[in-house]
Amino acid sequence: MLMLERVRIVQDDFRLTADWSLPTGERAAVIGPSGAGKSTLLMAIAGFLAPTAGRILWQGQDMTATPPGERPLSVLFQDQNLFPHLTVAQNVGLGLRPDLRLTAADRERIEEALGRVGLAGMGGRKPAQLSGGQQGRAALARVLLRARPLLLLDEPFAALGPALKAEMLELVAGLARDTGATVLMVTHDPQDALRFADATVLVAEGVAAAPVPTAALFANPPPALRDYLGSTR
Repeated sequence: MLMLERVRIVQDDFRLTADWSLPTGERAAVIGPSGAGKSTLLMAIAGFLAPTAGRILWQGQDMTATPPGERPLSVLFQDQNLFPHLTVAQNVGLGLRPDLRLTAADRERIEEALGRVGLAGMGGRKPAQLSGGQQGRAALARVLLRARPLLLLDEPFAALGPALKAEMLELVAGLARDTGATVLMVTHDPQDALRFADATVLVAEGVAAAPVPTAALFANPPPALRDYLGSTR
């Protein structure tokens, strides 16, 4: 279980609070107005931003002060974080060994991961030789090899068209089901939340609200979400 225990984040005149938990294996969307703090929430969970107060726990273990690289999670950003000078296989291999001193067994695992996300035989290409969707798949293959139980998605597929984005979300959902990963996904698109997430966290007016069932939230949105939805239709 992921638990945010009376977390408070303060940056100049920005304020955000969160006090809730997310069960293991749950897929949750994070939605709300631009600038409300959706990415900030993920950065705090990932360890790139220290909360002003409160604790962040995973499976009962306090990781508030744990360095990002030692937390049991992976993060997918919008730019996919693929290094242009490395091959696809090397980019994926960073999930196993940051120094890229890969063994034969490591290379076999990389090929298996690439095959699993539909990139079999493309390990020798550079990221620039891939489409946007293929780059997203390569980033997912790296996440798959890292095998961390918590996955944070900060709009990694926002630049894709609707059909390809839906395909990528289904791929992530399938990987999460297979591995039992807990997923938090920032999105601006209500349809993404409805398609992908069991629960949704509304971030608005300085609060990251507790996750609630996605369908119920959108069927009867609170005023802050109603205002946001009105601006996106």
